[in-house]
Amino acid sequence: MRLVFMGTPDFAIPSLEALIRAGHKLVLVVTQPDRPKGRGGKLTPPPVKEWALRHGFPCLQPTRLKDPAFLATLREAKPEAIVVVAYGKILPPEVLNLSPRGCINLHASLLPKYRGAAPIQHALIAGERETGVTTMLMDEGMDTGDILLQESLVVGEEENFGSLHDRLAQLGAELLCRTLSLWEEGKIKPQPQDHSQATYAPPLRSEDEIIRWEEPAEKIKNLVRALDPVPGARTFWQGKVLKIWRARALTGPFGGVPGEVLALDPEGIVVRAGRGALLVLELQLAGGKRLKASEFLRGHPNLQPGTVLGS
Repeated sequence: MRLVFMGTPDFAIPSLEALIRAGHKLVLVVTQPDRPKGRGGKLTPPPVKEWALRHGFPCLQPTRLKDPAFLATLREAKPEAIVVVAYGKILPPEVLNLSPRGCINLHASLLPKYRGAAPIQHALIAGERETGVTTMLMDEGMDTGDILLQESLVVGEEENFGSLHDRLAQLGAELLCRTLSLWEEGKIKPQPQDHSQATYAPPLRSEDEIIRWEEPAEKIKNLVRALDPVPGARTFWQGKVLKIWRARALTGPFGGVPGEVLALDPEGIVVRAGRGALLVLELQLAGGKRLKASEFLRGHPNLQPGTVLGS
């Protein structure tokens, strides 16, 4: 089919590549404007723009989706369908109604669960054992359109955001191509979502990244893996940010207070939680490197049992 593609982050790249392999004609790529990044605030293009320029596809970065010039270019492209993968903005009716086969969106959850911008992180934070991808026919709501196809996968016990993100991106790319093929042939009947079962996955705020040691160890472990490899779950030690990158929940009776280092285990650092304890396996002090617990302790011998993190 003749397609316009709208997407922004790395998650969208496998879908772009799969569409090309499947023989679709990509006539235009639309992504968000360049954003300041890093300490210097240098304007940096989104991954989808970099991909489009590298492969020679025309790319637009409208600041307003209702801009008349942008809409005119979109109409001139004459897409049979508009494909949307993690674009990051709700589309107005002027875009939704532009192509004869509609706007088809790939979302990284099993809708209606985890509507919104951060479905992968929220699924991990909630300790989900299963998640997946959904293709849907977009409407004016936030991930509220009729479902076209879904595919699920099992979430690994130790899986972090990075690995789950990559697996869902690949699974989603395959599902997207299958959806377009069946949609073009008229073999999919869109199914309305059960809105009463909807849950939401808003963008994570800075305060959401802070470890609250009074919470159960299992919940803290899930937060840690949901924020690995970026931006990292954090606590504080000696007035500095201490990021916890990998951890395991321990059960059993433990003394001490939440956040207290109870023991220096050969495998890691045992920290008291609200229920159970957290075995910290990898961590990083501000200004330092990400290290295994044993390596970290060699460089910071003053981290001893009785130390209270987060204070």
